[in-house]
Amino acid sequence: MLSNRVIHPDFLKHLKHKEDALINLYLGLRDFILEIHPKSNELLYHTHALTSLYSVSKKMSDGFCMIPIYTNHLNLAFNKGTILNDSNKLLQGTGKWMRHISIKTEVDFKNKEVEKLIQSAIDLALEDSTAKEMNKGITISKIKN
Repeated sequence: MLSNRVIHPDFLKHLKHKEDALINLYLGLRDFILEIHPKSNELLYHTHALTSLYSVSKKMSDGFCMIPIYTNHLNLAFNKGTILNDSNKLLQGTGKWMRHISIKTEVDFKNKEVEKLIQSAIDLALEDSTAKEMNKGITISKIKN
């Protein structure tokens, strides 16, 4: 099932400059996340990478995962990856909190292990959040034009 959420024009302006294969991989991963949690708020950034962050509120700190898109690759990153149960050892990285999975093909994310990691990250974000307003299923662009 493909997400019915439209790509925000601010994000699309930058995304369209990526290679088609990378765009398609991003769209597939985005749909996968939104199928698991359709009410996710999507926060969009363009800093060192073009990034869509998925949150249980309007706050970045309530994000459960994100997709940073670099020049030639993308990752599925988990904001609190160091405290997720990663029994299959999928997560990489050395940061204090953040961990990621390198995404090269759909096989890297379209599986039950990644789905469980995303669901665990959602559960943790919901548990930790102090936001008064949750899960609207909206897209918020933080991209400066």
